[in-house]
Amino acid sequence: MAWREGRKRGGGSIDLDLSPEDRTGAPPGDSSAAPDEPSERPNKKPAKRGAPRRRNADAAPRKRKRTRRTRSMLGRAAYWGAVLALWALIGGIGALVWIGIRLPPIQSLEIPKRPPSVLILGVNGATLATRGDMGGAAVAIGELPDYAPNAFIAIEDRRFYSHRGVDPFGIARAVVADIFHRGAAQGGSTITQQLAKNLFLTQERTVTRKLQEIVLALWLEHKFSKTQILELYLNRVYFGAGAYGIEGAAQRYFGKSARHLTLAEAAMLAGLVQAPSRLAPSRNPAGAERRAALVLADMVELKMIPPASAKLALARPAHAIKPPAAGSVNYVADWVMDAVNDLIGKFDQDIVVDTTIDPALQNAAEHALVDTLNAKGDKLNIGQGALVAMTPDGVVRALVGGRDYGDSQFDRAVDAKRQPGSAFKPFVYLTALEHGLTPETVREDAPIAVKGWRPENYERQYLGAVTLRQALADSLNTVSVRLTLEFGPAAVVRTAYRLGIASILEPNASIALGTSEVSPLELVSAYATFANGGLAVSPHIVERIRGADGKTLYGRSQQQLGRIVDPGYVGMMNAMLHETLVNGTARAANLPGWRAAGKTGTSQDFRDAWFIGYTSRLVAGIWLGNDDNSPTKRAVGGGVPVEIWSRFMRTALAGTAPTALPGIADGTWFNPPPAFAPPAPADAGSEAPRDNGGGLDSWLLDKLFGRR
Repeated sequence: MAWREGRKRGGGSIDLDLSPEDRTGAPPGDSSAAPDEPSERPNKKPAKRGAPRRRNADAAPRKRKRTRRTRSMLGRAAYWGAVLALWALIGGIGALVWIGIRLPPIQSLEIPKRPPSVLILGVNGATLATRGDMGGAAVAIGELPDYAPNAFIAIEDRRFYSHRGVDPFGIARAVVADIFHRGAAQGGSTITQQLAKNLFLTQERTVTRKLQEIVLALWLEHKFSKTQILELYLNRVYFGAGAYGIEGAAQRYFGKSARHLTLAEAAMLAGLVQAPSRLAPSRNPAGAERRAALVLADMVELKMIPPASAKLALARPAHAIKPPAAGSVNYVADWVMDAVNDLIGKFDQDIVVDTTIDPALQNAAEHALVDTLNAKGDKLNIGQGALVAMTPDGVVRALVGGRDYGDSQFDRAVDAKRQPGSAFKPFVYLTALEHGLTPETVREDAPIAVKGWRPENYERQYLGAVTLRQALADSLNTVSVRLTLEFGPAAVVRTAYRLGIASILEPNASIALGTSEVSPLELVSAYATFANGGLAVSPHIVERIRGADGKTLYGRSQQQLGRIVDPGYVGMMNAMLHETLVNGTARAANLPGWRAAGKTGTSQDFRDAWFIGYTSRLVAGIWLGNDDNSPTKRAVGGGVPVEIWSRFMRTALAGTAPTALPGIADGTWFNPPPAFAPPAPADAGSEAPRDNGGGLDSWLLDKLFGRR
């Protein structure tokens, strides 16, 4: 081993310079050195401080492999993207062809098809009313004030002049709004798309219909100018209340031509397009005003109008006028339209409807009700009323659904459900007669308690032992309750259903005093059974429906519905109800020469006042009260309702020879049916027993309605 001494600069350490053999302990090239001992390369230069470390020798090949792999993936993506794009193009073309084959025929767009109309006639052929959609005459866009078409552009399609029928930005905006509102908050359809839908398509919400709408919108943009498209749109769009086109809407809501619309009126019409039925100012003035305010705000934002003009329009909002011919015959027309829909369904031609309404009686009914309410309604706090008149076989001759059709289109004669009070008692007494009692049967008029309920007479006076004739004439509540408990509330309910009451009735003791709600039409129809001698009645108003070509689309068949009350019981009921007009609560009725019958009714807290009266020729019923169910000022059935009935019936029966009521002569009944043994009276505080008689009639009723 060779040693070389040396001195380290600046120190006294010894530097040993070993040969390669000495370093490894083996000659050069010998690989037998221990593998776990470190080796050093000869002549290795020391690394400079701060110099970067040398990369691994295989880093560059790996980088080249990654680059090649990335380029390969991009290439494949581009290839498959091109393939998918090609197939998408082919699919799109195929879809367009498929949609084009199924497109409706595109014919003349300038001539709108007039919607069908309905002519409603009375019994003498006189015109009562017309119904159906109202299409206004086409108005050139140049004849409208500038703010009118601009209002529609602002609220419906603010990019109208910059797109080509379909607005991707509008669709994206609508999608975003829908997402944040978690529902259909906005629509992305352009004015051109809406026009295409209105001209050629249905209102169904399907992908196919939407694609057809887009294709047709593109076709419209290719064929027509923007001005022409906007003009077509304004003259075709639906504005609610049966009005199509801006001219028809202006006439319907404001009674003027669209050429003379104010800014507030134009904004209101533009706002209707989104939901014409819901926002119609004739039905929802507050909603229409709020929507018009949004239209004005959008117009200001788009600099279509100055802020001062919008502020003035907001201060003076538009108001819809009352519909023309706002008389009571419009209640008839509304009911007729509902009946037409039930009888023939949808129609696409003009039709003529022959009704049973007598124009003279309709006019008399309206004047009797309205004039009397105008004179006495405020004093008694009576806000509304209704009148129904029909023949004993159910032919409706007059119907007044309210005090003023222009103020309220709600039909109280057909649709209102109110408590009839004592006007319901004839069903109680008929039930008693059919179980063996007679008008001369005696029952006690005295205080009664039913599980804590203590019904009282009107004047809180009690007469003791009274006949059923007197009890019904004087409308004694305690006797009616006793009879109901004696034969069971369920039996009374079944009797009412049999005579034509369709509303839900609660079979409890209070049914004796008319606590379940019914409509005036139902109650008058039920009383008609007494007037016709005991036959079932189905009230009707439509006799025939004809098409424009004269072809009959519907004709009412004359058929008897059958007997539902024995003539003997009808005679007894007519005798007792006649007593009501002679010595009872309806003594104020004035119908000289006629033998009439009827029953008054007053609900709890004087909320409803009724009188249903009849002769052998005509049945009429009157209801008075308030829509909010607030009490009147002690209005009773024997007061104003009887006065209205008398006035109407005197006019309606003028010139007609009086005839007797079925089953009675000189105030007595004849041909009485076999009597039944009356059931044992039930204790007032106990559960009412079931009825136990009635023969075949009761058996059928049990099978139809069941026993409670």
